[in-house]
Amino acid sequence: MNQNAGDPPFRRAGTARGTLESTVDALMDGVCADLKRLAAIPSIAFPGFSPEPVLQARDLLVALLRDAGVADIGELNLPGTAPVITGSLPPPTPEAPTVLLYGHYDVQPPGEERLWDSPPFEPTDIEGGIRARGIADDKANLMVHIGALRAYGGRPPVGIRIVFEGQEEYGSAFDDYPPTEPGLFACDAMIIADTGNIRPGTPTLTTALRGSAVVFAEVRTLRAAVHSGAYGGAAPDALLVLLKALATLHDVHGDVAVEGLHREPWDGTAFTDDEFREVAGVPHGTPLLGSGGLGERLWSGPAVTVIGLDAPPVDRAAAAVVPYARAKLNLRVHPRQDPREAQAALIRHLQRLRPYGVPLTVTPGDAGPGYEAAADGPAYRAARTALRRAWGADPVHAASGGSVPLVNGLARAVPDAEILLFGAEDSLCGLHGPNERVLLSELRGALLAEAAFMAEYAATYRAGELR
Repeated sequence: MNQNAGDPPFRRAGTARGTLESTVDALMDGVCADLKRLAAIPSIAFPGFSPEPVLQARDLLVALLRDAGVADIGELNLPGTAPVITGSLPPPTPEAPTVLLYGHYDVQPPGEERLWDSPPFEPTDIEGGIRARGIADDKANLMVHIGALRAYGGRPPVGIRIVFEGQEEYGSAFDDYPPTEPGLFACDAMIIADTGNIRPGTPTLTTALRGSAVVFAEVRTLRAAVHSGAYGGAAPDALLVLLKALATLHDVHGDVAVEGLHREPWDGTAFTDDEFREVAGVPHGTPLLGSGGLGERLWSGPAVTVIGLDAPPVDRAAAAVVPYARAKLNLRVHPRQDPREAQAALIRHLQRLRPYGVPLTVTPGDAGPGYEAAADGPAYRAARTALRRAWGADPVHAASGGSVPLVNGLARAVPDAEILLFGAEDSLCGLHGPNERVLLSELRGALLAEAAFMAEYAATYRAGELR
């Protein structure tokens, strides 16, 4: 029987269950080579960095998408925002579902390059993986999308929408754009490939994201600094006032002690204490903060972190009573709690305080909502089957303490679409830190999972339509 030379690779090879696995394995060398090309581009979309590498990464992705069979490619340009690559493939049949594939091609700055074992933008082979800035967050996930399209010869069993943005790490107006043009994002399911497995080899669906908010607290007690010997002991020290206020935010166990912040037990998979110590870099002997399970502390409960403090630096400190101090607080909240409500609760807590009789000036900053997925629809069922096939283990569900603001924008734009968060990252990949890496096993697993999901979702969606 003659084979059609235009058939997708897995169809030309046959229809046995192992065919898709064989196709993905045959694609891996090319996927890795193109991933290295992409990771070699320092596409940092932060102020002060050249925009040219960001555009260079965009151009490479557009070329890779075209080569993967996406002919309908466009670009969305918003004020002050790097280009958003858009594209589409029509459903192969009228009853087939459409899947939106999301990722971002910008990366974090490398930080102190002396802490890297190799130059951050020179992709380097390591045991079992590749090291480079942005290779896990999020360029490996972009290659998962492209690799899945290659597995089907550019003709997947579902319709495709492409959304690859270029300014996710710094943030942009695109976060709030989807609800203003919902037709551009219309689909039945989305794969938000900006996450990964809780541990290598454990297939993981991220089903919740904490919300976030910023609060500023400041204190002024004197017109100017005064001599600590002549006036200290009676002159009010602004830094002492602020520190006493900040100390009320947590109880003796380290749990958040602000009234009105939601917290509930986490019933999914979570880190063990030893895993968390390794991921977070907490030395043995240093206690972890809070009580209850780690999932509750990290994902389904609040966290308040002092992320900035304006006070005299130690190296230049004078023997003087400090007249002014300010702190920037980052608040993370339960996925279902309104972040403005939570922010207001933190502000009330601080405004009620009068440390040593001195009031604080407390002001709100930015706030972004969390997200909790409805994980019982046909796309989630198909995803669980696909992840089980890719990794040979039952998938688990976890959450992320970080926020992905665009997810909420997409959910508002297409409220009936199921949103899946999985990808090639893992908890030990070092994203945002030195020596970021991706494991080839995770890259291969995520690619196979996405390709298998497309087939499984198309089949189950069609069966559901027929019923």
